[in-house]
This record gives sequence, structure tokens and C-alpha cells, in this order.
Amino acid sequence: MPADTTVDDTTTTAVIPTGTAAPPAGMLLALAGTAPELMTCRPGRAREQGPDPEGTLLIGYGDSAEVAQYGARPGWAVHSPGHPDEVRRILLRSAADGERAYIHVSARSNAEPHATTEGFAVVREGRAGVVIAVGATLDPVLRATAGFDLTVLYAVTIRPFDTIGLRTAVLAAEHPDVILVEPYPHSASAHSVAETLTHVPHRLLTLGGGPDETSIAARVRDFMR
Repeated sequence: MPADTTVDDTTTTAVIPTGTAAPPAGMLLALAGTAPELMTCRPGRAREQGPDPEGTLLIGYGDSAEVAQYGARPGWAVHSPGHPDEVRRILLRSAADGERAYIHVSARSNAEPHATTEGFAVVREGRAGVVIAVGATLDPVLRATAGFDLTVLYAVTIRPFDTIGLRTAVLAAEHPDVILVEPYPHSASAHSVAETLTHVPHRLLTLGGGPDETSIAARVRDFMR
């Protein structure tokens, strides 16, 4: 059973689901260090709307089925931060906004934090295609694709999905090839990519489970031929 941690008696509840692999110590420290600050960031007033009250924050790891489950719920945001600092910023922002959010913590971490805007951040520009690196997959993606002329987008928030950012990057490329790299074994966003590019002929390669740079490079090389 998940462990419930009530941060505020009227608004914010953090629920820590069990998973298959423990997150790194830095991620746990970010969660523990941020919890007291959530009390000062709560919305002015909670309002019950069905089974999920405003200001509900769920933090999970390991179980990719939960990513898809909460991603399919109307009114929910899904975040996949790749660094402890990003975890902290997302928790505080979500609590301040009264957001219903599922925050997936990976077993790995990028070396440096990046922007935690809702849209995809352009980390590298290229012309041969587009790579979407979700959360902690960014560092291995950057190393693996260093020899390819690819645009790399960094995704911390996958719901709502940044349709404008992806479509803009794909239309700017010479080849509408998209590579989606996710830290969980089963893709949570492949269908969002397909829906975004419904009227754009494209190819899509999905790589899940937080692959290392060697396997990413090999799969990308085969895909780009």
C-alpha cells in the first residue's frame, strides 16, 4: 500500500507509491528537504473536484504503468524530472499552483539541472531529425547523439504534452524522424507524438527503460540509415 504523507490538512497530500527500484539518494534528499516548504506554497483554498482534490501531489518511481495511468486522467500533470534540483522546483511550483500532479522519480540523474518549464527545451539544434529526451535520459542522449545532426529536446513535463514545441522542431528539420527516449520501460508518450504529427508523415523510434548511451547510439545509427 502506498504511504500517505499529509503536508497540509486542507490542500496538499504527497503520496509515495512503491516501485521496483529505489530512486538515487539525491532524489530522496530533494523530496525530504522540500516537504516542509510545501506548507508555505499551498493554494489559497482547496476545492474537492471528484476523487482527486486540487493540490494532490503524487511521487512515484519504478512503476511505469502509473505514468500512463495519471497521464490519461483529465486535469492531471505528469512530470519526469532528471535532477534533484528539478524535483524540488517542480514540487514547489505544483504546490503553489494547486496542481494535480504525478511526479516520476528515476533511478538515475543528469549531472546538471535544466529548466523545468512546461514546454520542451531545445538543448541542441540539428537538421536530420528530432530526439525527445525525457528526464534523466538527457545526459546519455547527448553523449550518444554527439556525432549526429539532430535536434535534442529536453522534456521534464510530459502532460500536458508540448505539441507546439515538437511540431515546430520536426517541421524545421530536413527529415521528419523522431526518436523518443524515456526512463521507463513502457512508452508513455509515443501516442502523443503520433497524435501531434498526425498530418506530418514521419518515422518514430521509441527507446525505453533508461537505455545507456551505447545502446542509444547503436539504435539511432540503425534508425538514421
